[in-house]
Amino acid sequence: MKRGSLFAMVPAASVLLALRSHGRPVNPDALTEAGFTISVQCWSLKEFTLWEAIEMAAFAGASAIEVFPGQKIGGELGGTKLGPDMSDEQIATLLEYAKKNGVVPVSFGVTGISKREKEARQTFEFAKKIGLHGVTTESLEALDTLEKLAEEYDIKVCFHNHPKPTAMWNPDKTWEAIKDRHENIGFCADVGHWATSGLDPMEVVKKVAPRVHSFHMKDREALGEWTHDRPFGTGVIDIAAILDEARKQGFAGDVTIEYEHNWKSNVPEIAQCVGYLRAYAKIRKA
Repeated sequence: MKRGSLFAMVPAASVLLALRSHGRPVNPDALTEAGFTISVQCWSLKEFTLWEAIEMAAFAGASAIEVFPGQKIGGELGGTKLGPDMSDEQIATLLEYAKKNGVVPVSFGVTGISKREKEARQTFEFAKKIGLHGVTTESLEALDTLEKLAEEYDIKVCFHNHPKPTAMWNPDKTWEAIKDRHENIGFCADVGHWATSGLDPMEVVKKVAPRVHSFHMKDREALGEWTHDRPFGTGVIDIAAILDEARKQGFAGDVTIEYEHNWKSNVPEIAQCVGYLRAYAKIRKA
């Protein structure tokens, strides 16, 4: 089932385009010719500070990042941890450093969000200050609160999935819960975890694509069992076909590389994944 790695080693290049979607747009500085962002989930670089992760994501050719709660920021902010408790001054310092490196924060998660509106609002205020496109969560029990705040702040809520036997592994459960909700409520589709759970990611995307607001994109060696992440185009997940299907159904969000392997030395592999997506964006440009 392995396919040729047509896109795997193509160099990265920066491009801009206006977004073709409703609601809060993705920062245009991060968009590809195909109308989506290429970001790195900083969890891929959890062995480092966020300051270092920003540098590494930029070096790999990405123009965006998804930040996660609790990562030590480092640099000028020292031991400060990423999260809603950051001051306005700390957020400004972080954004300035990201801009200096040509990287835009586009999403925050995976994070728990309370169903208590006062507490949940803190996450949305934080996302607004950073200028995020979306927040990534598995707090389905807070759906009523999340829907209200997603509409009020015009920020996407992207429900993420881990593999079996976790509560959110089955996309049908999420689909049934959100299909009639506000358009800002949707999926963060982790295709690698679907593969581990024995699901064909392509078949899932065919069903849920109208509600996919972001991807945690991965490639894997096999379906139905855990295998470690690998450079895009070298495994069994047909990433190009998945993106074709999602874009056909209106996807114009964040394609986030989450590379959970070779934790201390995975930047070259992340760069291969960026190259694949850059090549796809050029070939399939809008």
